[in-house]
Amino acid sequence: MHTKKSLAVLVLSQLKQQQQQAKQQYDATKSGIGYFFVDDLLPIDIVKEIHRAFPLPVEMKRNKSLREHKHIAAQMDQHDPLLEQAIYAFQDADVVSLIQSICGIDKLEPDTNLYAGGISTMEKGQFLNPHLDNSHDKDRNRWRVLNLLYYVNPNWKDHYGGDLELWPDGLKGEPIVIPSKFNRLVVMATHQGSWHAVRPVQVDQARNCVSNYYFSPDPLRETDRFHVTTFRGWPHQRIKNEILKIDSTLRMGLRKLFKKGVIENPHVYKKKKK
Repeated sequence: MHTKKSLAVLVLSQLKQQQQQAKQQYDATKSGIGYFFVDDLLPIDIVKEIHRAFPLPVEMKRNKSLREHKHIAAQMDQHDPLLEQAIYAFQDADVVSLIQSICGIDKLEPDTNLYAGGISTMEKGQFLNPHLDNSHDKDRNRWRVLNLLYYVNPNWKDHYGGDLELWPDGLKGEPIVIPSKFNRLVVMATHQGSWHAVRPVQVDQARNCVSNYYFSPDPLRETDRFHVTTFRGWPHQRIKNEILKIDSTLRMGLRKLFKKGVIENPHVYKKKKK
């Protein structure tokens, strides 16, 4: 059985091998949306095991709205133990420290609650509209500063869709497109200008992703302000864009009245007390 620590050692080894390249990529992009990606992160056999461990979409929570359409899970004790070990490998202190060094961000803290993290699956036609991630953790004590996305889909081709889009110049600019390539880790900055999206999946296959967020006591930019997850339409979706603007304004208004939301966000890992 692969453990969090054994997987973290492997992640750390590959990150160290590509550390200089990753730092150069992040430094070159951080004036917009800082990001880097590392390919061939884990041995292929292990990644295929992680892929096979994913639950069926019907065993996950389905999020379907104008904003998004995907399947998610954060209550990891309900699924194959390997998935939990894989998620928390990215929260290993040495892994966090190295990514902190690559990105030049002080005081990075992983999220043991998996607030909006965990695992996700997208099937044909599913998508994630352009959006800004929620600026804080579930208790609004720390700033969300990095998003880690690890793709585990064997033989995933570029034309299958499900690409990550980064919009460093806003939705009137052009996106940076990062294919969700097998065994690829993408690390991206989250701040007031980190607009990003996932293009619709084009094939009858599941796009599986292991997700983590890192937080910090301080925001990445002095101009950052609290905001809820904020969605927009793609440039060709003018009517949808106006609807999503109203939706975001209403949800932001509610959060000003209710600091932690009207209802508790269910997308967290509620661990059993030992």
